[in-house]
Amino acid sequence: MRSVKNFCKKETVLVISGILAILSCLVIPPSKAYLGYINYRVLVLLFCLMTVVAGEMKAGTFDLLSNRLLWHVRTMRGLSEVLVIMSFIMSMFLTNDVTLVTVVPFTLMVFRRIDHSMENGFPRMFVLIMETVAANLGSMLTPFGNPQNLYLYARYDYHMGEFIRIMLPYTAVSLVLIFAATLLMKDERVICSTDSVAQGRRLDLRGFVCYLILFLLCIFSVARILDYRILLVIVSAAVLLLNRRLFTQVDYSLLLTFVFFFVFIGNVGKIEMIRAFLEKFMSGRELLTAIITSQFVSNVPAAILLSGFTQNGRALVVGTNLGGLGTLIASMASLITYKFYAAEKGSSKKRYLLYFTAVNLIFLILLYLLSFFLR
Repeated sequence: MRSVKNFCKKETVLVISGILAILSCLVIPPSKAYLGYINYRVLVLLFCLMTVVAGEMKAGTFDLLSNRLLWHVRTMRGLSEVLVIMSFIMSMFLTNDVTLVTVVPFTLMVFRRIDHSMENGFPRMFVLIMETVAANLGSMLTPFGNPQNLYLYARYDYHMGEFIRIMLPYTAVSLVLIFAATLLMKDERVICSTDSVAQGRRLDLRGFVCYLILFLLCIFSVARILDYRILLVIVSAAVLLLNRRLFTQVDYSLLLTFVFFFVFIGNVGKIEMIRAFLEKFMSGRELLTAIITSQFVSNVPAAILLSGFTQNGRALVVGTNLGGLGTLIASMASLITYKFYAAEKGSSKKRYLLYFTAVNLIFLILLYLLSFFLR
């Protein structure tokens, strides 16, 4: 009984998503249609990226980067600014999921280098939360920045320039708000002893090059240049040859959480009563509906679900992007940061969820108010 309780505490999001999926199965009985619910591309990309990033960590890449960063950035405020803005810019091109899978482990590595005599529990949490907000907001500028943009870009037949013009004002204001938030960090000196830096893992040049190539292939797959199924074969074969233990470093519970959410959303979309309600409620309220729906089912499924009830693509694009702010599940990319943080020694999941929700709601309210001036 105690082991079950501990599992539920450790894997809270997984358990909740599993319960929701099971409850939805009672309404919509399992069938072959369930196979169509799951976004296999997202799962494969996450699996490959987690594996490759774990490989780069084993090769000592993050040790080297964290040492260089701490050598040049000497204050906590400067450190947070670099990491958060990096997350914001990277997400425009690599998607929010890819960015967080890459940046969050690196950030945790950096904070492990900092002298333990510092009270770095809150700064670490704050930086991770702001990186997540930055990745979700930076990614909204481009059609390939996140999964819902890719879908809506094709669904409403947008041109690249037109899509960017819609989201540029929100992105610009978001950058200003994010930078302002990093100024709240104390401008205290980052203490990192030379012993701590020297003890970093030496760079395995062969491993670094191999995993870098695999990472670039992942990016090609994100850009749809390389088929995700081919990517899976290449990464799996390479890891089997290089270091098969990396397969144990993959967060399979996160992947299963995504599967549960896909099943839940797929079933919800087939419940006629909900469909009828959404069709009636959305008329003239597409943006607000997208934001509210995203809070409960995440913005990617919300985009897919709501696009069947409106031709107002602009409102849906803005609404699902802003809707990624708010609850932990408003953007499934946010689960990535939470999972990494929860696995860290000394983490406080309750405090994280409290601060995460507060920060996200502040950003959501400010950007929602902005939407009234941009309509």
